[in-house]
Amino acid sequence: MAEGGPYARIAVVTGAARGVGAAVARRLALRGMRVALLGRELDSLRQVAAGLPTEAHCFEVDVTDEAALQGAARSIGARLGPASVVIANAGIAAAGPFATCEASLFDRVVEVNLIGSANTARVFLPQLARTGGYFLQVASTAAFGSAPLMSAYCASKAGVESFAQALRTEVRPAGVGVGIAYLHWTGTDMIAALDDHPVLRALRSHQPAPARRVHSPEQVAGWLVRGVERRAVSVYAPPWLRPVLPLMVSAVARRSLSALPSEELERTTGVLGAVAPVPPVTPPQT
Repeated sequence: MAEGGPYARIAVVTGAARGVGAAVARRLALRGMRVALLGRELDSLRQVAAGLPTEAHCFEVDVTDEAALQGAARSIGARLGPASVVIANAGIAAAGPFATCEASLFDRVVEVNLIGSANTARVFLPQLARTGGYFLQVASTAAFGSAPLMSAYCASKAGVESFAQALRTEVRPAGVGVGIAYLHWTGTDMIAALDDHPVLRALRSHQPAPARRVHSPEQVAGWLVRGVERRAVSVYAPPWLRPVLPLMVSAVARRSLSALPSEELERTTGVLGAVAPVPPVTPPQT
């Protein structure tokens, strides 16, 4: 990118402690951007920052805590300058039957994935309006290909897709671009037990061969960053992905999961991947 383009400026990445968030931060930094890393595990954020070739700052913050996010945004503005790219990547998933899922777990998935994304947009939109920047909402093929036993995750990802679509039109007059990234199977902690987990195994095993492939966070980050470069409306990871396939996959998944014994399904309820304990509400950072 030419001097003065987005890669001469500031990027904010939520959920940056590992996986896709960390990989996106690395790729943006390699393009010359200074990076603000947001997440709930400060030591992991610092490890990511230590490997970046440009200036990076770490902020331990839960995206559901709007006051803490506001404090982080103020600090980013003061230390680095206004954000020109914001990647709303933070998210969690849980699997299991809705009827046996703890209400608090269901609510937490929706709160992190949907409310956390809205908080991120709300807090950083003033900076993006100053820079004519770009907001990339990380969603999932679950946004339009709902899978049984993943009700909270699918509802939250459909929600962030609809939210970002509405936001796009609202902020266009301010010169802010909004994109949505649709991720399929990605090799993060969230699916670390892919072959051992009955729900994940059944969902994947009945998909067409290309759709079963698990892509590395680095590969997915490359697709996302190319989307940032283009200020893309939609980013598909992998790029060949289109809504027709997930809708077909969803139908196949419903049939395959219906064959699993009920006792096996009920014992699978829980958070997928490594998730830090929910912290108390933190005071704003200054």
